Amino acid sequence: MDIQPITQYTGKVVPLFNDNIDTDQIIPKVHLKRITKTGFGPFAFDEWRYLPDGSDNPDFNLNKPKYKGASILITGDNFGCGSSREHAAWALKDFGFNIIIAGGFSDIFYMNCTKNGMLPIVLNEQSRKYLADQNNITVDLPNQTVSANHQSFHFDIDETWKDKLINGLDDIAITLKYEELIEKYEKTM
Repeated sequence: MDIQPITQYTGKVVPLFNDNIDTDQIIPKVHLKRITKTGFGPFAFDEWRYLPDGSDNPDFNLNKPKYKGASILITGDNFGCGSSREHAAWALKDFGFNIIIAGGFSDIFYMNCTKNGMLPIVLNEQSRKYLADQNNITVDLPNQTVSANHQSFHFDIDETWKDKLINGLDDIAITLKYEELIEKYEKTM
């Protein structure tokens, strides 16, 4: 899964205003049989997206025509709680989400998002409800704002994660920046 830089990003939103959505609801354990990071998207929110016969649940927002192609998820508090499975972040990224805006995240899920090139943003409920009523919103990571229709909301992010996401870097890419020094050190061993 390549990590693409996020600087200014405009995307379609889909609201899913549930609190305490856990990683098992994001990607049920029955789908954790892959050995790669890809291919989990079709199983994201599996138990909510599909009816018992396997057809799309027309009442679930991700299946509604007006939200097709959404790449920004706006959700409730404590998103990604539960187990530490990184598969949840992989499933959301593979589904097509690049940004998740919530009232809060579990710490491990937040880290899994940043390590997989997704930007997790914490905003208050009033801001999220306003943004959820918009079709498209713009996220400006360098300036740490989310805006739509001339309204802008500031968000906080650790400078380390901000730098990684702006530059499209994962931990391996950061390590490779020091490849020459590593090789030099290894020659002394």
